[in-house]
Amino acid sequence: MLKVKGIGWVKENKYGCTYKSIGKEYTDLRSLHLNLQQDKILKYPIDNFARFDTASKLVSCAIALGLYDAGISYAKGRMQDIGLIATNLLGAEDANLAYFKDYVTNGRTLGRANLFIYTLPSSPLAEAAIHFGFTGPLLYVGLETKQLLEQAASFVINKEVQGMLAISFTSDSASCFAIKK
Repeated sequence: MLKVKGIGWVKENKYGCTYKSIGKEYTDLRSLHLNLQQDKILKYPIDNFARFDTASKLVSCAIALGLYDAGISYAKGRMQDIGLIATNLLGAEDANLAYFKDYVTNGRTLGRANLFIYTLPSSPLAEAAIHFGFTGPLLYVGLETKQLLEQAASFVINKEVQGMLAISFTSDSASCFAIKK
């Protein structure tokens, strides 16, 4: 039988875990990253966290919280057969706006690569997969949360992967649902 083993969330300057009944406040995303390290929820700092776009920061932190809530451990350099599937009904709109504003500001000849890499809605998932060592499928889909969870569960039911993380995110929040047998 499948079930959601853990839920991590970040929204409105608060973060937490559902099953472990954790709820705390943070001042900015940098302090959230530090808080998660101090609380041993994030096992080691995320490389290049400062250059991530907001969505990537939120998604990575929500994933750390979801893994912690589910009791799923990870370690630097250890690969795991876990996949990621996420939805954000606006895609990478914020990242695209930031990139193209920068492109226009620079005379329509140059756009910064560090802004460009986040113009795909799957970029936050890729950053998280690299940090946490996930080797399963990585998908961005335009689904409501219930359908997202069903799709994630189907990967585990069909034995395509050991576990899936279903992530729903916006420009100012992220939720991660850890699904395993």
